[in-house]
Amino acid sequence: MQSGPLYLIGPSGNPNFGDEFIAAAWLKHLAEVRPDADVWLDCPQPGLAQVLFDGLHPRLRVTNTLWRLVHETAEMPLDEAAEVIRARVTRLGSPSYDLGLLKLREAQSLHLIGGGFINENWSHHAGLVVAMRAVHAITGARLIATGQGLMPELTSAPAEMPLFQDFAHAAARDEAGARAYGISQELDDAFLGLTAELARSTAEPGLYVCIQSDTADPERFGTAVELARTAVEKAASEGTNAYYVEAIPGADRVAYEQMADLIPEERFLPFLHIWAHGLPLSGDQTWVTSRFHFHLLAASAGARGMAVGMKKGYYDVKHESLTALGSGWSLALDGDAPGIPENRGSLRDELPALVARKRAEADKIYPPLPDQPTATAPLTAGSLTAGAAKLFNKALAAPRRNKVRPGAL
Repeated sequence: MQSGPLYLIGPSGNPNFGDEFIAAAWLKHLAEVRPDADVWLDCPQPGLAQVLFDGLHPRLRVTNTLWRLVHETAEMPLDEAAEVIRARVTRLGSPSYDLGLLKLREAQSLHLIGGGFINENWSHHAGLVVAMRAVHAITGARLIATGQGLMPELTSAPAEMPLFQDFAHAAARDEAGARAYGISQELDDAFLGLTAELARSTAEPGLYVCIQSDTADPERFGTAVELARTAVEKAASEGTNAYYVEAIPGADRVAYEQMADLIPEERFLPFLHIWAHGLPLSGDQTWVTSRFHFHLLAASAGARGMAVGMKKGYYDVKHESLTALGSGWSLALDGDAPGIPENRGSLRDELPALVARKRAEADKIYPPLPDQPTATAPLTAGSLTAGAAKLFNKALAAPRRNKVRPGAL
């Protein structure tokens, strides 16, 4: 096994709270167990990712080498794109890629971090795995995939199956994905950073809402908004405040605009706020949300809730993986309106064991080194360095129209 950088690959920088949370969790973990290693993050938006993750690992570099390859071949049939990607990685010859591809050859490991971005919804993203395998064929670098959301199953690249061949460790976060790809089932990567996030912020009791407009079946959005409005109206009749929480700027604002008559602007919590100060979490909350990672974190805090499905074969699998872990939430997956359960689930009580299980997986991938110095966390508030926190606080102090502008992606 060669020495060299630890190379992470994920969908960061858009921003999307769940994707950014997972990347931050791995970077903070590597700051504990590998503070002296060079760490590269390959993601679609390296500029914003550099700001989001500034200081989380002392030797972090950010690039988009593999994501550029995948995006530039996205319109090709996947088997054809795979040939182009393999040729580019193995033969070089392109000045716009070669320096980044040579850096890949120095890596001791290539790690596809978690999220639901490699499946038939975005089949071209499988090119990331093709590129990883091509690097492995040249250098023997260790291939890793964790917390993958792989459903709906990829069907457009039969020549590439089994997709995770040559991987030293490959794991899906749900039973369906593990079974379809013949890999192990483990937990979502968010469990690696969950304990710290639960301690990072306090929350007012109330109803918390987030309904997305992206990655949704067309008929589901209007139904989901009506479902949320009904819950907000019921909360108001009981004297309970409702809050709206944004995971993706712009994409989550659309539904809020249709509920702004019920939820005042001062109770709209933008992405910038929750990234800088923490997602407000409490066992005294109730939630109505379509966002998978809000379901995961809120249920882990002991909140009761209802998860709204937005895309069949994708979001239903995600949310069902959490009810299988004991979230206790009701699922509104087919236009039904089951209401919010009266009792919380078992997830909060079982959380220490689940976090320990995720930590054991991480330690298997990156075994703690003897006499390894541990980096000191740069900011007790959580995910940000002091410098980045100052920038975010300035943004939060700006006129509200700048931070909640509809469509601001």
